[in-house]
Amino acid sequence: MQHLNTLVRLIREQAPLTARAAALCRLCATRPGAGRSLYLGWQGRTYEPLGGGQLPPGHGDPLQASDDALHAALASQARLSLVELARLPCWLAGRLKRAGMQEGLALSLSLGSGQDGLLLIEGGAEAAAWLDWTGELLSGLLSLAGGALPTAPLLSADPLPALLLDEQARPLEANEALRGLLAEGVADDALSLLPGNHAHLVRASLERGRSIIDVPSEANGRHFLWSFIPEPGQRRVLARCREATAQLRDAREAARARRLYRLITENTTDLISRHTLDGVFLDASPASWTLLGYWPEELRGQPLQPLVHPQDLEQVAERSRDALIQDGYLTQTYRLRHRDGHYLWFETASRAIRETYTGAVVEVVSVSRDITARVRAEENRRRLAEVVEANTDLVLFVDPAGRLTYLNPAARVALNLPEGQTLPGLATLLDDELRQHLQREGWSGAQRQGAWYAEGRLCPCGDRPSLPVSLVLLAHRAAGDERYYSLVARDMTERELRDAEHRRHQDELAHTARLVTLGELASGIAHEINQPLAAVVNYAGASQRYLQMLGSNPDAAQRVAQGLARITEHANHASEVIRRLRAFLRKGQRRMQALDLGELARESLRLCTWEAGQAKVTIEQALADNLPPVYADRVLLEQVLLNLLRNAIDANRERHAGEPSRIVIGSMAQPGGWLAVRVEDDGPGATPEALERMFTPFYTSKPEGLGLGLSMSRGIVEGFGGTLEAHPVEGGGLRLECRLPAAGSQGQRHEKD
Repeated sequence: MQHLNTLVRLIREQAPLTARAAALCRLCATRPGAGRSLYLGWQGRTYEPLGGGQLPPGHGDPLQASDDALHAALASQARLSLVELARLPCWLAGRLKRAGMQEGLALSLSLGSGQDGLLLIEGGAEAAAWLDWTGELLSGLLSLAGGALPTAPLLSADPLPALLLDEQARPLEANEALRGLLAEGVADDALSLLPGNHAHLVRASLERGRSIIDVPSEANGRHFLWSFIPEPGQRRVLARCREATAQLRDAREAARARRLYRLITENTTDLISRHTLDGVFLDASPASWTLLGYWPEELRGQPLQPLVHPQDLEQVAERSRDALIQDGYLTQTYRLRHRDGHYLWFETASRAIRETYTGAVVEVVSVSRDITARVRAEENRRRLAEVVEANTDLVLFVDPAGRLTYLNPAARVALNLPEGQTLPGLATLLDDELRQHLQREGWSGAQRQGAWYAEGRLCPCGDRPSLPVSLVLLAHRAAGDERYYSLVARDMTERELRDAEHRRHQDELAHTARLVTLGELASGIAHEINQPLAAVVNYAGASQRYLQMLGSNPDAAQRVAQGLARITEHANHASEVIRRLRAFLRKGQRRMQALDLGELARESLRLCTWEAGQAKVTIEQALADNLPPVYADRVLLEQVLLNLLRNAIDANRERHAGEPSRIVIGSMAQPGGWLAVRVEDDGPGATPEALERMFTPFYTSKPEGLGLGLSMSRGIVEGFGGTLEAHPVEGGGLRLECRLPAAGSQGQRHEKD
């Protein structure tokens, strides 16, 4: 059907004969069983192919070629079979034979007025069914097409889609551009592309005798603008269209952009303004009220300079003009005065708008942003950076991988890292204990709580000795949720020296106190030594007597041996007493070791047993077995326990005045890894005021006391990481409790020598 429509259109449009011939051959080639199709035009003596087909030359001299016999036969008979044509004495018969066309139909057919033509259709038995009536059908069809109303002269040549309509708005003919548009699937037919009121438009165009242009229509999402051009003589209208999809889209985008620009201008928090080159306001966005306290109407026609801070006026007034003229753009930071009188920092990006032909600056468009908060934050950061740089503490910045990224000058000096030297990893600057502590608890603790505190030692580069430090690890979170850390370390060398000096003084004082205590225990010590010495003398005398009776008494030798054994036993006892006294009086550096608290309490009891007996005081023991050890100095801790026992004996002596009384010393384990030793007396007790001042240096209730025993004892215990407290006992008396961390517990604090 498409080829048939094309042939009819070409005939109505009076297209060239070759184009009509080619369309006719394409139409015939679509029939079932059809072979080659050729259309030949009469050239006065011979038939020659038109529309692209070719035939070989016939037999004989071409100059003598003639198809007159065939032309005459077709004048009386409109159709011949190719077999019949081959019997005629004509030039074409030889040509067809040489071309191999033996079966088919030869049809006399004119494609134009005054022009004879011949259609050759090759076909075998399959084509016989339709070849018989093809000639009559084509003749009638071409006759109708030739007699139909001709199309508009420029319809076929119009590059825009066009449609010829009659006065009833019915389509007469469409050009190739319109058919191509329909082939794209834009619409089902041509009428669907027309505006909905196209019938009224056709009548109006014919009645008024003038064109109607740019009538919009839409089909399948595409937009068209139609023009209706009347042809009053023929009572028909040529409808032409052009696609306006892109144009309408651009127009909508432009309108949307204008609305968006207006919305941005009216709602942005930045100040958008237009100025002359000299700084006079031409216009401003409503943000001027929020930022400066002025409405746009108040700023129009006003100069900018009175609002600029005096220190920034030269930069804004002079440098900006030169930069805009030369470069066309400028970004600057300055202060503007608010209507209330205070100044705000602004960052302004300006661009010059030039005259098209001369290039002169006609106005300036500026976008100003309030950066007061940012400037203040930068100033705070600058001040903070100066503080960090000048800080005598060591400040180190650490990334999540544990690499150092920054050290302040104090840290570089302390760690022997000159400027420009590659920074090592943090782990190389920590001693083993601190490094393990940081790895085990530090990073996680800082992330969880924001800060982690510890004490340890830093190892500077080179041969410098390690530094004792108290450090804080701070965890920070960047804007991208990335972790980073700061390490602030304080050099504790001076404190360590002071602590060592304090311990030395404390040890001196404790040694003096031990000497005083030894003097006070002199009677008991003499008794402790005299007893074994007297026993040694007695056993020595008895042994001498038994030696004289060796000949007469058979048991004499055995008695002598027993006496010597007892002499050895009592001599060792006296030696042990002297050893304990020498250990108690020992003077030197502290030696921290794991101690059995029960054993140490019993050693202290032996030193004051004689004194307790003289005061008729019974010491009851409630010492638990199998307690974990404590980590302390034996002599100092024994001195503390002895001091507590002697104070309890004095308290009982004061209250009971020679009457029998008792003291209880006990030990036990407490929750949290603590061990406690309690000494509970039966004395007069203490008032609340006395309890508060009991551990104050030089406070005492004894007429001959110095008031240093309990104060010194508390200092010793706290040095071991423990506590020493006093509590009243119901019914009178006082209980002194010494609490120490068990060795290896979390509460333990190791004291470094």
